[in-house]
Amino acid sequence: MLRFLSSFLILFVLIGCSKKDDLIYTPSEKKDPYKIYNEALEAMKTNDFFYANTKFEEAELNFTDINLSAKSAIMSVFCLYGINFYDEALDNLNRYFKLYPADKNLMYAHYLEAIIYFEQISDEKRDLKPLIKSLEKINFFLEKFPNSDYALDLKFKKDLIRNQLAAKEMYVAKHYIKTQKWIPAISRLKVILKDYDKTIFVEEALLRLVEIHYYLGLEEEAQKYAKILGFNYNSSEWYESAYKIFNKKYEFKITKKEEKKKKNFLNKIIDIINLD
Repeated sequence: MLRFLSSFLILFVLIGCSKKDDLIYTPSEKKDPYKIYNEALEAMKTNDFFYANTKFEEAELNFTDINLSAKSAIMSVFCLYGINFYDEALDNLNRYFKLYPADKNLMYAHYLEAIIYFEQISDEKRDLKPLIKSLEKINFFLEKFPNSDYALDLKFKKDLIRNQLAAKEMYVAKHYIKTQKWIPAISRLKVILKDYDKTIFVEEALLRLVEIHYYLGLEEEAQKYAKILGFNYNSSEWYESAYKIFNKKYEFKITKKEEKKKKNFLNKIIDIINLD
């Protein structure tokens, strides 16, 4: 009992002797956001995008200027994009759009979003979702910022996507042709003519329609598509193949003018190959 009272008295004395200021919580000193931001930039120079991303996120939280916070946020997204963390980059972009709807870098953010979707596109045999989403984002950007420098790049990418979508339709159509499912094959080929008439797959689609209809004994329909092919692409190999369906003995003859032109072209190719 005496030992307990002695311990209690010592504790009481120690508490009493403590300074009042020692018991008050003092927050840690606020970090310098400019220093953090520069650390992030230095990390980017060495391609350490993962570390740079964490520093940009930290800088965003410490800046009191909303414009600098927004800039840090978009730089963080770029770092995630740089290491192919596409899902995380898109999540951060959605947060950026909500927090900084009037930011001056908004156009670049939308461009970056379109690029992220575009870079997730694989070949025509795989999932269509990235293709559709990418086209959707590109169309949105071209409507909102039609005269920007980024628009030219996205127009080119849009053409590539349309070719990719047409390739998907052609891939499926060929599968149906192989399994002799003529109606769905014709349907897919007509989609190419209707929705992707500016792509490189239009000529082949017309030829396949000629072949299918001729095989089914629908010569008038086959001739209709052959005429379209001949009217628009009468110098192509696809038209030549279509013509041979109706006239198997026909041989395309090259005129002297075309032969001379071809010879000159080949000579130029040879000259280029022989250059030291």
